[in-house]
Amino acid sequence: MPRGDKSSYTDKQKRQAEHIEESEKKEGKSEKEAERIAWATVNKQDGGGKKGGGSKSGD
Repeated sequence: MPRGDKSSYTDKQKRQAEHIEESEKKEGKSEKEAERIAWATVNKQDGGGKKGGGSKSGD
């Protein structure tokens, strides 16, 4: 996955980032800085993109 690719995020994570980005822009941050802060916040909260639903073996 190329750096900056947001396809592995859930719709909820994308919406959260969008809301954070908007509020950062209202505080006077640039577009680029607001986006960086928004995705960093989502990553910190959720640990990154979608989590796999695979099962662990009991070995």
